[in-house]
Amino acid sequence: MENTQLAAKREIFGWSMFDFANQAYTLLIITVVYGDLFTRIIVGDAPDYRLGNLLWSGALALSYAMVVVANPVCGAVMDYSKRRKQFLFASYVLTVITTSLLYFIEPGWIFPAIVLIVLSNFAYAMGEGFIASFLTDLGPRKSLGWISGLGWSVGYLGGMVATIVALLFLGEVSDENFENVRWVGPFAGIFFLVAAIPTFIWLTEKAPKRAKPQHETWSNIAKVRLMDTLSQMHRFNDLRWLLVSIFFSMAGIYIIIAFSFIYGAQVIGWEDHVRVLMFVTVQVTAAIGALGFGVLQTLKGARYIYILTLWLWILAILAIWQTPSLTQLLNVSLGVEWQAQYVFLVAGVLSGLSLGASQSSARALVGTLSPRAKAAEFFGFWGMASKLAAVFGILGLGLMQWAFGLADAIVFCLILFMLAILTILPVNEGRGIDTAVSWKEPSTRADAP
Repeated sequence: MENTQLAAKREIFGWSMFDFANQAYTLLIITVVYGDLFTRIIVGDAPDYRLGNLLWSGALALSYAMVVVANPVCGAVMDYSKRRKQFLFASYVLTVITTSLLYFIEPGWIFPAIVLIVLSNFAYAMGEGFIASFLTDLGPRKSLGWISGLGWSVGYLGGMVATIVALLFLGEVSDENFENVRWVGPFAGIFFLVAAIPTFIWLTEKAPKRAKPQHETWSNIAKVRLMDTLSQMHRFNDLRWLLVSIFFSMAGIYIIIAFSFIYGAQVIGWEDHVRVLMFVTVQVTAAIGALGFGVLQTLKGARYIYILTLWLWILAILAIWQTPSLTQLLNVSLGVEWQAQYVFLVAGVLSGLSLGASQSSARALVGTLSPRAKAAEFFGFWGMASKLAAVFGILGLGLMQWAFGLADAIVFCLILFMLAILTILPVNEGRGIDTAVSWKEPSTRADAP
């Protein structure tokens, strides 16, 4: 049955708080602190840290590969059993525990560190898909844009708060400061634990739980449902093209997340205070972009806003690529002496607006085109496409960088976002919504009472 009313404000707030909570893991463990700690201190193969970088990339790739396999399967089971909240809680607990256990890792303890990173990143990424599957319960399809934008916006603010507090109290990553900075794991875990409590208090499962039939297994139920979905996928042609577009756009986004600060250090040559300023700039503009474009989706439609954000990404990539040339042009034409590191902040503003808005609009569009009875399953496919994109994008840029250097390899992102635009063009949002609304799930053995 279609949802025609908004959920209670506290339920929408509770759903958004999971985004607020889990961004502490993304920034503190994957992006800002623990990745540096792992490569330089835990592995510590100075001066170039090639082994540390390789092992870090391999650990993340393995965790993403696990998500690719597990996400659609768990989605199918959740749609059948109506136990999404239990799956979400399990991923939450596993993330908190494995992240907090990183405190006990000592320099040289490479294998235990890899195990905890793989498990924690797997649990975190699975939780992303689980929480997204509740989106369709929170309001009518036309309202999903601003709801998704609210969650993503709150998430960036949460990540910024957690990171600033952690950096102030834990200090820099160094051998001398190891006893302080090792607390980043427990800090991220406790932040996640506490901030997500409103989610489990106020977020509700709308449908009654369904028990597993006798002489049946959950794995077989998932198999039957997934095979049925794949056999019927031609009916969801608009959603299928959307997932292809998300694959290309997320490949580009993961490249920016993984390499933008490396680009700033190696190509732009920025100073530490500019690096900090860039971090704050991106977080704030990402929150503004997610919320602002989310509201616009209600007026213009999710597809229109998604395409607009992809064009914004293209402008951002051009700004990143041409920062040195643009700086020189401005200095000559205006008679000023600006530094490239400050002009690079313009690219940061564009990237931040694009980062929040594109991911939020894509998530909302998946919810808009998904039948409610298969929301968890289709968000599982969304998670699968996103994590495959991470592996493809990062490996692709690595090869391009090896061949052309990082300064020009960033052009690979332009190609990815152009492909994302081309593959979203066949999507007709109105037709896709009609398909989702009219979908009647056929009776299968897995659905038998």
